[in-house]
Amino acid sequence: QNGVMSGLMQMLLLKVSAHITEQLGMAPGGEFREAFKEASKVPFCKFHLGDRPIPVTFKRAIAALSFWQKVKLAWGLCFLSDPISKDDVEKCKQKDLLEQMMAEMIGEFPDLHRTIVSERDIYLTYMLKQAAKQIELPRASENEPRKYIPAVVVGVVGMGHVPGIEKNWNSDLKIQEIMSVPPPSVSSKIFKFVIKATFLGLLGYGCYRIGHRTVQFVLSMPATQPYLQRLTEVSQQ
Repeated sequence: QNGVMSGLMQMLLLKVSAHITEQLGMAPGGEFREAFKEASKVPFCKFHLGDRPIPVTFKRAIAALSFWQKVKLAWGLCFLSDPISKDDVEKCKQKDLLEQMMAEMIGEFPDLHRTIVSERDIYLTYMLKQAAKQIELPRASENEPRKYIPAVVVGVVGMGHVPGIEKNWNSDLKIQEIMSVPPPSVSSKIFKFVIKATFLGLLGYGCYRIGHRTVQFVLSMPATQPYLQRLTEVSQQ
Protein backbone atom coordinates (compact mmCIF):
# COMPACT_ATOMS: atom_id res chain seq x y z
CA GLN A 1 0.00 0.00 0.00
CA ASN A 2 2.84 2.41 0.77
CA GLY A 3 5.22 1.36 -2.01
CA VAL A 4 7.87 -1.32 -2.48
CA MET A 5 10.70 0.44 -0.63
CA SER A 6 8.51 1.46 2.31
CA GLY A 7 7.14 -2.07 2.54
CA LEU A 8 10.62 -3.61 2.54
CA MET A 9 11.80 -1.11 5.16
CA GLN A 10 8.83 -1.89 7.40
CA MET A 11 9.54 -5.63 7.08
CA LEU A 12 13.17 -5.08 8.09
CA LEU A 13 12.20 -2.91 11.07
CA LEU A 14 9.67 -5.54 12.17
CA LYS A 15 12.56 -8.03 12.07
CA VAL A 16 14.58 -5.71 14.33
CA SER A 17 11.61 -5.34 16.67
CA ALA A 18 11.21 -9.13 16.83
CA HIS A 19 14.93 -9.49 17.59
CA ILE A 20 14.69 -6.99 20.47
CA THR A 21 11.55 -8.70 21.79
CA GLU A 22 13.24 -12.08 21.71
CA GLN A 23 16.34 -10.79 23.50
CA LEU A 24 14.57 -8.79 26.22
CA GLY A 25 11.27 -10.64 26.58
CA MET A 26 9.39 -7.37 26.04
CA ALA A 27 8.29 -5.53 22.90
CA PRO A 28 9.53 -2.01 22.04
CA GLY A 29 6.97 0.72 22.65
CA GLY A 30 5.94 -0.51 26.08
CA GLU A 31 6.13 3.03 27.47
CA PHE A 32 3.35 4.14 25.10
CA ARG A 33 1.11 1.21 26.03
CA GLU A 34 1.71 2.02 29.72
CA ALA A 35 0.85 5.68 29.08
CA PHE A 36 -2.42 4.61 27.46
CA LYS A 37 -3.31 2.50 30.51
CA GLU A 38 -2.53 5.36 32.90
CA ALA A 39 -4.53 7.86 30.81
CA SER A 40 -7.60 5.64 31.02
CA LYS A 41 -7.50 5.97 34.83
CA VAL A 42 -7.66 9.80 34.75
CA PRO A 43 -11.16 11.33 34.40
CA PHE A 44 -11.67 13.41 31.21
CA CYS A 45 -8.14 12.64 30.06
CA LYS A 46 -7.66 12.64 26.29
CA PHE A 47 -5.04 10.32 24.81
CA HIS A 48 -3.45 11.61 21.62
CA LEU A 49 -0.95 9.91 19.31
CA GLY A 50 1.23 12.88 18.43
CA ASP A 51 3.97 11.42 16.24
CA ARG A 52 4.25 11.94 12.49
CA PRO A 53 2.51 9.18 10.46
CA ILE A 54 4.89 6.31 9.75
CA PRO A 55 4.31 6.25 5.94
CA VAL A 56 5.38 9.91 5.69
CA THR A 57 8.51 9.31 7.76
CA PHE A 58 9.46 6.18 5.78
CA LYS A 59 8.94 7.79 2.38
CA ARG A 60 10.91 10.91 3.34
CA ALA A 61 13.69 8.78 4.85
CA ILE A 62 13.95 6.55 1.78
CA ALA A 63 13.90 9.53 -0.58
CA ALA A 64 16.76 11.13 1.37
CA LEU A 65 19.07 8.10 1.03
CA SER A 66 21.21 7.31 -1.98
CA PHE A 67 20.97 3.87 -3.60
CA TRP A 68 24.13 2.60 -1.86
CA GLN A 69 23.00 3.98 1.50
CA LYS A 70 19.73 2.05 1.10
CA VAL A 71 21.68 -1.12 0.34
CA LYS A 72 23.99 -0.53 3.33
CA LEU A 73 21.08 0.12 5.69
CA ALA A 74 19.11 -2.91 4.45
CA TRP A 75 22.19 -5.13 4.79
CA GLY A 76 22.76 -3.96 8.37
CA LEU A 77 19.12 -4.57 9.33
CA CYS A 78 19.01 -7.99 7.63
CA PHE A 79 21.99 -9.33 9.55
CA LEU A 80 21.30 -7.70 12.91
CA SER A 81 22.08 -10.40 15.47
CA ASP A 82 23.98 -8.64 18.26
CA PRO A 83 22.80 -9.75 21.72
CA ILE A 84 20.88 -7.15 23.74
CA SER A 85 20.47 -7.28 27.51
CA LYS A 86 18.43 -5.24 29.97
CA ASP A 87 21.70 -3.75 31.22
CA ASP A 88 22.37 -2.48 27.68
CA VAL A 89 18.95 -0.80 27.69
CA GLU A 90 19.71 0.87 31.03
CA LYS A 91 23.04 2.11 29.69
CA CYS A 92 21.23 3.73 26.73
CA LYS A 93 19.36 5.89 29.25
CA GLN A 94 22.63 7.63 30.14
CA LYS A 95 22.80 11.00 28.42
CA ASP A 96 26.46 10.73 27.38
CA LEU A 97 26.03 7.33 25.76
CA LEU A 98 22.81 8.42 24.07
CA GLU A 99 24.52 11.49 22.61
CA GLN A 100 27.38 9.28 21.39
CA MET A 101 24.94 6.90 19.65
CA MET A 102 23.19 9.86 18.01
CA ALA A 103 26.54 11.26 16.85
CA GLU A 104 27.42 7.88 15.28
CA MET A 105 24.10 7.82 13.46
CA ILE A 106 24.62 11.37 12.18
CA GLY A 107 28.11 10.46 10.96
CA GLU A 108 26.99 7.30 9.14
CA PHE A 109 23.52 8.32 7.90
CA PRO A 110 23.14 12.11 8.25
CA ASP A 111 20.07 12.28 5.98
CA LEU A 112 18.42 9.40 7.83
CA HIS A 113 19.01 11.14 11.16
CA ARG A 114 17.48 14.33 9.76
CA THR A 115 14.27 12.64 8.59
CA ILE A 116 13.80 10.12 11.41
CA VAL A 117 15.00 12.20 14.38
CA SER A 118 15.34 15.94 13.66
CA GLU A 119 12.14 16.34 11.62
CA ARG A 120 10.17 14.31 14.14
CA ASP A 121 11.60 16.51 16.91
CA ILE A 122 9.92 19.44 15.15
CA TYR A 123 6.65 17.54 14.64
CA LEU A 124 6.52 16.30 18.24
CA THR A 125 7.26 19.79 19.56
CA TYR A 126 4.51 21.26 17.40
CA MET A 127 1.94 18.69 18.58
CA LEU A 128 2.93 19.14 22.23
CA LYS A 129 2.58 22.93 21.92
CA GLN A 130 -0.85 22.48 20.33
CA ALA A 131 -1.90 20.23 23.22
CA ALA A 132 -0.49 22.67 25.79
CA LYS A 133 -2.63 25.63 24.66
CA GLN A 134 -4.89 27.15 27.30
CA ILE A 135 -8.41 25.78 27.53
CA GLU A 136 -11.30 28.20 27.20
CA LEU A 137 -14.03 27.75 29.79
CA PRO A 138 -17.67 27.72 28.65
CA ARG A 139 -19.47 31.08 29.00
CA ALA A 140 -23.02 31.64 30.23
CA SER A 141 -23.53 34.46 27.70
CA GLU A 142 -21.74 36.31 24.89
CA ASN A 143 -21.21 39.33 27.17
CA GLU A 144 -19.32 37.34 29.77
CA PRO A 145 -15.53 37.76 29.46
CA ARG A 146 -13.53 34.81 28.20
CA LYS A 147 -11.77 32.76 30.86
CA TYR A 148 -8.97 30.28 30.33
CA ILE A 149 -7.29 27.61 32.40
CA PRO A 150 -3.89 26.07 31.69
CA ALA A 151 -3.85 22.64 30.09
CA VAL A 152 -2.15 19.79 31.91
CA VAL A 153 -0.16 17.73 29.43
CA VAL A 154 2.04 14.67 29.92
CA GLY A 155 4.18 13.95 26.88
CA VAL A 156 5.69 10.46 26.50
CA VAL A 157 8.54 10.51 23.97
CA GLY A 158 11.73 8.61 23.29
CA MET A 159 14.79 9.92 25.15
CA GLY A 160 16.52 10.73 21.87
CA HIS A 161 13.83 13.32 21.09
CA VAL A 162 14.05 15.26 24.36
CA PRO A 163 17.01 17.54 23.39
CA GLY A 164 15.38 18.39 20.06
CA ILE A 165 12.03 19.22 21.71
CA GLU A 166 13.77 21.50 24.22
CA LYS A 167 15.68 23.17 21.38
CA ASN A 168 12.56 23.80 19.25
CA TRP A 169 10.13 24.71 22.03
CA ASN A 170 10.42 28.49 21.70
CA SER A 171 10.59 28.49 17.89
CA ASP A 172 7.78 29.35 15.49
CA LEU A 173 7.23 25.93 13.96
CA LYS A 174 5.66 25.04 10.62
CA ILE A 175 5.17 21.40 9.73
CA GLN A 176 3.87 21.67 6.16
CA GLU A 177 7.31 21.12 4.65
CA ILE A 178 8.15 18.03 6.72
CA MET A 179 4.75 16.49 5.91
CA SER A 180 5.29 16.53 2.14
CA VAL A 181 6.49 13.39 0.38
CA PRO A 182 9.09 14.07 -2.37
CA PRO A 183 8.71 12.29 -5.72
CA PRO A 184 10.77 9.10 -6.09
CA SER A 185 14.28 9.48 -7.48
CA VAL A 186 15.49 7.81 -10.69
CA SER A 187 17.45 5.23 -8.70
CA SER A 188 14.32 4.40 -6.67
CA LYS A 189 12.31 3.92 -9.85
CA ILE A 190 15.01 1.66 -11.31
CA PHE A 191 15.27 -0.37 -8.10
CA LYS A 192 11.48 -0.68 -7.93
CA PHE A 193 11.39 -1.91 -11.56
CA VAL A 194 14.18 -4.44 -10.90
CA ILE A 195 12.39 -5.79 -7.80
CA LYS A 196 9.10 -6.18 -9.69
CA ALA A 197 10.76 -7.70 -12.77
CA THR A 198 12.69 -10.18 -10.59
CA PHE A 199 9.57 -11.17 -8.67
CA LEU A 200 7.47 -11.63 -11.81
CA GLY A 201 10.32 -13.52 -13.52
CA LEU A 202 10.70 -15.93 -10.60
CA LEU A 203 6.92 -16.35 -10.39
CA GLY A 204 6.69 -17.09 -14.10
CA TYR A 205 9.60 -19.54 -13.98
CA GLY A 206 8.09 -21.28 -10.96
CA CYS A 207 4.73 -21.65 -12.75
CA TYR A 208 6.51 -23.01 -15.83
CA ARG A 209 8.46 -25.60 -13.81
CA ILE A 210 5.38 -26.71 -11.89
CA GLY A 211 3.31 -26.91 -15.08
CA HIS A 212 6.04 -28.80 -16.91
CA ARG A 213 6.39 -31.38 -14.13
CA THR A 214 2.62 -31.73 -13.82
CA VAL A 215 2.26 -32.47 -17.56
CA GLN A 216 5.11 -35.00 -17.42
CA PHE A 217 3.53 -36.71 -14.42
CA VAL A 218 0.08 -36.89 -16.09
CA LEU A 219 1.55 -38.25 -19.33
CA SER A 220 3.49 -40.92 -17.46
CA MET A 221 0.40 -42.29 -15.70
CA PRO A 222 -0.79 -45.72 -17.00
CA ALA A 223 -4.34 -44.44 -17.36
CA THR A 224 -3.28 -41.89 -20.00
CA GLN A 225 -1.31 -44.36 -22.16
CA PRO A 226 -4.32 -45.66 -24.18
CA TYR A 227 -5.38 -42.09 -25.01
CA LEU A 228 -1.84 -41.18 -26.10
CA GLN A 229 -1.72 -44.30 -28.30
CA ARG A 230 -5.04 -43.37 -29.96
CA LEU A 231 -3.83 -39.81 -30.57
CA THR A 232 -0.67 -41.20 -32.15
CA GLU A 233 -2.66 -43.47 -34.46
CA VAL A 234 -5.01 -40.63 -35.45
CA SER A 235 -2.09 -38.33 -36.24
CA GLN A 236 -0.44 -41.02 -38.37
CA GLN A 237 -3.64 -41.55 -40.39
